[in-house]
Amino acid sequence: MIDLVRRARWWIADYVYAAYWQVRAAFDRRDAGSFSGGGGVPIVILPGVYETWRFMQPLITALHERGHPVHVVDALERNQRPIREAAAAVTAFLDASGLTDVILVAHSKGGLAGKLAMAGPAGSRVRAMVAVATPFGGSRYARLLPVRSLRAFAPRHPSILGLAARGDLDDRIVSVFGRFDPHIPEGSELRGARKNVRLDTGGHFRVLADPRVLAEVAALAEG
Repeated sequence: MIDLVRRARWWIADYVYAAYWQVRAAFDRRDAGSFSGGGGVPIVILPGVYETWRFMQPLITALHERGHPVHVVDALERNQRPIREAAAAVTAFLDASGLTDVILVAHSKGGLAGKLAMAGPAGSRVRAMVAVATPFGGSRYARLLPVRSLRAFAPRHPSILGLAARGDLDDRIVSVFGRFDPHIPEGSELRGARKNVRLDTGGHFRVLADPRVLAEVAALAEG
């Protein structure tokens, strides 16, 4: 009973957080270019489905304050396109920008697009990726959803199976996830990952604000 109450609280807090930052993102007018300066290791932000880069702005600001140039992939927009198309947008951005030794910082679907981009021709430009609440093994809830962009997260979908087969990339990925994710009952543990970080909290969105996420990115970029 206690566990159910705790999960319910996490769930409510998760959607309050998501609603706040979706509304904030809709009205925020700060230019993404204002975060692109700095002498540290370059960071590229990959938001989740239905999210713009602004949804991850607290993390972006914190990384930029540490001296890292933080870049966004404008072509992703709200990241509603198929994973393969999203990965192609990331690849095109990396090639066009000329960035190297990049750390990808991704949320949810962004981590799938990031891993697929790491498997492509621009993969050598990426040092590593921190993926937060990413459904590497899919989510059984996806089969029940009427939206095509969400059904692609089903565990047996070709995009999920294809990424699972690329275990050679996993030792460059740090997967961060909560004790309970209302969107991914299977969890986000990635076998063979450089590191799996299980936070002592729950949620799918609110985990982005956990200090451990920033700490893991800093460890890769500054360690």
